[in-house]
Amino acid sequence: MAVAAVPAYLGRDFSKASPGLRFGMYLPLWGIDRRTGEINWETRDHKYEVRGQDHVERRIPHENKGDALRQALSLTANDVRCVDALRGRQSALALSPGIAQSVLTLDARSVAPFATGLGNEHPLENGFAFLNPYGLPYLPGSGVKGVLRQAARELASGEWGDPRGWTEDAITHLFGLESDDGDKTHQRGALSFWDVLPQLEGGVLQVDVMTPHQSHYYQRRKGEPIVPPHDSGQPNPINFLTVPPGSRFTFHVQCDLPFLQRLAAPLAEEGRWQLLLQGAFEHAFAWLGFGAKTAVGYGAMTEDEQARARREAERAEVAAQAAAQAEQARIASLAPEDRDWALAQPDLEQFRSEFEKAKAAGAYNPGGPFNQTRQTFVKKVLGWAEGRSRAAAAALLEQTATKNWGRPSNKERWAELQAAIQQLKGGA
Repeated sequence: MAVAAVPAYLGRDFSKASPGLRFGMYLPLWGIDRRTGEINWETRDHKYEVRGQDHVERRIPHENKGDALRQALSLTANDVRCVDALRGRQSALALSPGIAQSVLTLDARSVAPFATGLGNEHPLENGFAFLNPYGLPYLPGSGVKGVLRQAARELASGEWGDPRGWTEDAITHLFGLESDDGDKTHQRGALSFWDVLPQLEGGVLQVDVMTPHQSHYYQRRKGEPIVPPHDSGQPNPINFLTVPPGSRFTFHVQCDLPFLQRLAAPLAEEGRWQLLLQGAFEHAFAWLGFGAKTAVGYGAMTEDEQARARREAERAEVAAQAAAQAEQARIASLAPEDRDWALAQPDLEQFRSEFEKAKAAGAYNPGGPFNQTRQTFVKKVLGWAEGRSRAAAAALLEQTATKNWGRPSNKERWAELQAAIQQLKGGA
């Protein structure tokens, strides 16, 4: 049974650790001699079996790489809560009134396995990118920036048809410039790319295998004869971690609008920078992919239309709440009489709208449903103190009580309505 290279007092049960720790520090990779229990510091166990016609006991190597990787696949319940909390925090920040207009959010779903950080050092030759200190798989914002910059360059070249508005100047203004022309000219871009935390399909990572057949050519030792690469070479299966297809990715790109306005004002007007980025994302989804091994199909994604509609509804709701809060703050800053007048407007407009609906539907008649609406309105407006509001309410009540539209059959109620109108006009 393989063990991790950790002190003995930590034990051997790391099932509650994060995937990043189980793949890294707590990876149970190092083999033991199953007879003596000693660690051999190889990636295979030594077990003993009686084999062969002569029934002689032999030492049989048992590779631990696959088993070690499979123990790092699943996310614990705490990991899932952590991912949801981090994704929720990003979404809440992107929708906050202070920066909502400067953040582009786009939801995507992977249609192929996704791999990232394969070049990181690891005993299994292929690493994986985990976000510290949480130990959760992620796509660094720098990786997103690199893919979108390449997408923008390809679109700006014109070789892909419609450039979607991309030009070399737009690329420089949004992504920045770093030239190696001797004097090291640098210019920061207006865009900032947030890290992406995928929501794993099924809540687990998966193991993929690549099997090169030319290791005799690429890993030739010094002094060995050169043998041309061919497909009949000795296969060498290599396991590595990936994010499974169907996982959800949420991309957030923030723009420094004041900086962009000083740098290139047309790009900041009417959300043009967002339209450019959306075109770059579409091109990246269709042709480039994200993460590692994109040349063989990894990292392919498509926009999640359902999530997009849901997020647009959230944005509309947040915008409405922000507008309501701004209106409340404006009303609070008014003089008392103007404040009362402003507070009365929603009730006046609602009553006027109900009256017009009833009249258009032919439902405005003595004893009809609108009478109840009018009685409720009368009780509310009699409590108003501001003169303009009371006069406007009296005018509306007179309009709804004209003989052209009939009077309530209850004469006593009619008299009460007329008395209420006179009371409102008199300001009592």
